[in-house]
Amino acid sequence: MGNLWQRIALGLILICYSMTPKNAAALEAELGVTDTSIRIGAIMPLTGDSNRFFGLSYYGLHMKKGIEAALSGQIVNGRKIEFEVINDFDDSITTVQVAREMIDKGIFLMLGNVGALSTLKLMPVLKANQIPAMGFYILGDINADNLLNYRPNPVQEVTTLIENTVVKKGVKPTQVCVFAQNDIFGIAGIDGLKAALKKFSGTEPIISKLDSILDMMMGGINSALNDIGPVGFYKYETVLVREGYASLKNWEKQNGDQCQFVVLVAIPKVAADFIAYAHQKNESWSFGVISATAAGYALKDYLNTYNIDDKIITTQVVPSLDSSLPIVVDARNALGEELNHINLEGFIVGRMFIAILKSMKDPITRDNFKKAARQKILDIGGLKIDFTNENSGSNLMLLNQL
Repeated sequence: MGNLWQRIALGLILICYSMTPKNAAALEAELGVTDTSIRIGAIMPLTGDSNRFFGLSYYGLHMKKGIEAALSGQIVNGRKIEFEVINDFDDSITTVQVAREMIDKGIFLMLGNVGALSTLKLMPVLKANQIPAMGFYILGDINADNLLNYRPNPVQEVTTLIENTVVKKGVKPTQVCVFAQNDIFGIAGIDGLKAALKKFSGTEPIISKLDSILDMMMGGINSALNDIGPVGFYKYETVLVREGYASLKNWEKQNGDQCQFVVLVAIPKVAADFIAYAHQKNESWSFGVISATAAGYALKDYLNTYNIDDKIITTQVVPSLDSSLPIVVDARNALGEELNHINLEGFIVGRMFIAILKSMKDPITRDNFKKAARQKILDIGGLKIDFTNENSGSNLMLLNQL
């Protein structure tokens, strides 16, 4: 009987010890939260071989710059924000390795990661460790329970471009084509074209061809996707535009009509090369690009090297750079002449994170953070952020000319 009471007493001592502030703080530290700081991380392409990455580091560098500007000097409940950014060279294996290292050190969440394929590989790791993913600059359509994203689904951008062109510009639905990267990024272009065509009669045969392409893409990167429908593909990590161009010309012959409007879902360098190649072939095509393809001023800069000044329609998911909204004014003051659409998005993402933290009434835990994000619509310097019903906080969609 004496041994039983000794064991009970020892158990009570251990329970009390486990609840001491020291151990509670240790538990918090594992989540990236201490009495003085909140530690968050990001993984982005920041440098790379120019022959391979074709400017993907442009996204990472500007997202990083915008987020850092937004977090600078921010204190939440007496805690400063520690933001660690690691370069993954846009290599998904490196992304996962780096993420595990960050998780072992203790991070509260990941903020502003860049890249579709790397994010696709990373999300299961973050989910398994219950780490929120917030404000990622995803070049593709990825949905996950722990994802709280700022930007709208890229499918919406493609659909908006096409609907605007068909309704307002007089282009027939059968005259819309897509040039896309042969991966998850490009899938957004096909899904967007399909969603737009569904709203118009007589497009069922084209939709059937798009379904065939999507079925083939579900197995991963597929090199045999050209010459099926109104789509031309280029291979991931190349700038080989000729096959994609030939695919669109083949479609014109099959369809008996021209591609009057071509939506580009590509990285800026490849998009510029494709437009230049179409010019060389004396095509009368007009072009539209989504925000990720415009990439701030990157596409325009590339086109300038070819002396091309076409009026290209582009979607943007952030307010105009000259907007009087307080969030944009703050970003202009912080970033000065370097302000562009990508670092403005980074700035918004950083302030979105801070606003949710400040709205929390409960202890700072990941679960409470996600609950606070979905509790009500937030006003971030005049910009509405709404996670109450979906994972994309903003549906802002502007149409501009490049």
